[in-house]
Amino acid sequence: SIQPRFSALNFLILRSTFQPSTNTMKLLSVALASTLASNLAVDASYLRDSQGATDTTDGSYWWKFPASDCGYDDVSPQPACGPANKGNVTGLEECCTATEGCGGFNTNGIIKKTDCITRVTSDQPCDLYVLQDKPQPAVSDFPPIWPYPADFTNGTTTVTVSGATKFSLSSGTSPTLSQAFERYQEITFPHVTTASDAEQALTNLFGEAGLGGPSPLAALTVTVDDLDESYPQLDTDETYNLTVPADGSAATLHAKTIYGALHGLETFSQLVQFDFETESYIVENAPWTITDAPRFPHRGLMIDTARHFEPLHAIRDIIDSLTYSKLNVLHWHMSDSQSFPMQSKTYPKLWDGSWSTKERYTQADIASIVEYARVRGIGVIVEFDMPGHAAAWCAGYPEICPSATCQQPLNVANNATFDLVTSLLGEMTGGKSSAAGSPSGLFPKNMIHLGGDEVDTSCWESTPAVAEWLKEHGFTADQGYAYFVEKVAAIAISQGRRPIQWSEVFDHFKTELPKDVIVHIWKSVTNVTEVVADGYNVLLNVGYDSTSWYLDNLNVDWHAVYAQDPCGGSPSDLCKLILGGHGEMWGETVDASDLEQTVWPRLAAIGERLWSPAANSASSAVAEERMEDFRCLLNRRGVKSAPVNNANARSAPPQPGSCLEQRRQRRRV
Repeated sequence: SIQPRFSALNFLILRSTFQPSTNTMKLLSVALASTLASNLAVDASYLRDSQGATDTTDGSYWWKFPASDCGYDDVSPQPACGPANKGNVTGLEECCTATEGCGGFNTNGIIKKTDCITRVTSDQPCDLYVLQDKPQPAVSDFPPIWPYPADFTNGTTTVTVSGATKFSLSSGTSPTLSQAFERYQEITFPHVTTASDAEQALTNLFGEAGLGGPSPLAALTVTVDDLDESYPQLDTDETYNLTVPADGSAATLHAKTIYGALHGLETFSQLVQFDFETESYIVENAPWTITDAPRFPHRGLMIDTARHFEPLHAIRDIIDSLTYSKLNVLHWHMSDSQSFPMQSKTYPKLWDGSWSTKERYTQADIASIVEYARVRGIGVIVEFDMPGHAAAWCAGYPEICPSATCQQPLNVANNATFDLVTSLLGEMTGGKSSAAGSPSGLFPKNMIHLGGDEVDTSCWESTPAVAEWLKEHGFTADQGYAYFVEKVAAIAISQGRRPIQWSEVFDHFKTELPKDVIVHIWKSVTNVTEVVADGYNVLLNVGYDSTSWYLDNLNVDWHAVYAQDPCGGSPSDLCKLILGGHGEMWGETVDASDLEQTVWPRLAAIGERLWSPAANSASSAVAEERMEDFRCLLNRRGVKSAPVNNANARSAPPQPGSCLEQRRQRRRV
């Protein structure tokens, strides 16, 4: 039988006898509600009503994805009952049930395999139905976590959380986590609160356990298997397990690495809410058990400091914001035709190509940014775009350019060009791979971006010395381009780095490229399936189309961004070669004044598609309320995130109103 130690009668006697303060009574009300809920609660993963999902007789569920489909997942051969039931959902359900290996269907009558759920894409001329073993999550703001976790269970209890909750390691020491504990104490508990006074009054009246309900949660204990502080790499384990009990006992966080623990701290911070009525912190729907891991290992943002200089504070602010969406890479497009702002100690005149002497980064500046990012779980990858997009190099070293009037591509015919590239990359890499406990170079992540895009070789052909060199080597201008990109890739590989090069490099030279090259696909004409089928790893962020991940495409809204699945156009068995992708913030119209509101909240859509399981990130309609809440959380944390449903990114709010009230008003329309 249920025997709560603190009943409604106890509550009434207390109120008439002790006449506690209003704030204390509010806390007592929470305690009573929590006690009753905890005695009656039954844990459940899906407490929302399912929408668009129907139960089957064997306990399975049909999940519906409107205007969606999944490619490369058709059952072969197709059963005749599929096209015979086109548009007839009941008939297609029966057809699928009778077909071996069927996991779903679309309303065009195509029967799908069981792995269809992993590559759902939206904006399709049909609806998709997929068979699953649990109800489909409804459109809601639940769970209050962004990005959506890989797996979780929860209950119905509201737990009070002490504003002085202690974050601590169960054993060992970690400078990175010590800093993180300080940061997340401020992030999680931003309000000055008198709740602790009321909590103490209750303790004085009844003792630590006198209320009979959950005592305030006051500790998060973190256990990390390996406290190695080495620089995060592509194979760094980022998994974590977070448990928040319903009885007020300590929450626990377990991770294999410090970087997984950082993600767990972020999730915990999002679960904790501030209740203004009681002036206290709470976690709703406890107990929570979250088991989480990223879908892709490489999830990033590119910033462009060549088109506009970004001051150090702006870069640090954007790094802070990346952690809130569990992104783990900052791709730093350092140089381009317009400027070269970085100090080189071996070629000190390179930064003669900066916009001005006040718009430069010293190597000490860069080292501070790289470390600032590391302690937040972010790896920094530098890009020097070459041989095109490199005219700024000529300001300090004109000999590496074809001529004063025809400055790019860089001079393929002059060994001085490759001497400079070798030396510059050596400063970035330290000449060897980074290893555990031994970071190497200014940028210790074992990747480096070498560009290679949009190369117009007509300058080589019109410059007599370069044209003669091409002729002597029996090269066409395009073969000279191949020679350049292969040579600089080989330099990077010899220095312990995997080179990343843009789409055009593969489009031109296919399997001539070393297999260490990572192909960064930004052009829709590049055949992703061909690239991975040839054995190359891929980073994907196709730009200038309807689902562009180029954040300078201001007319592409977050729904469209969310619709792009990196594996959506590739066979399942090759998806493992797709490492992830970036939001690309090209800087032609962006500087410190508008960087954050151009990036956010659309980057959050990219973050969720790269972190969350495909089945839980297939529909922007399902994610919309969570996205709107996340945007408000970004604003509360000081991130200048634009409204979610702007017609154009970074526009101001259209009317007066609070962040959440605007959301509710829009939904009532």
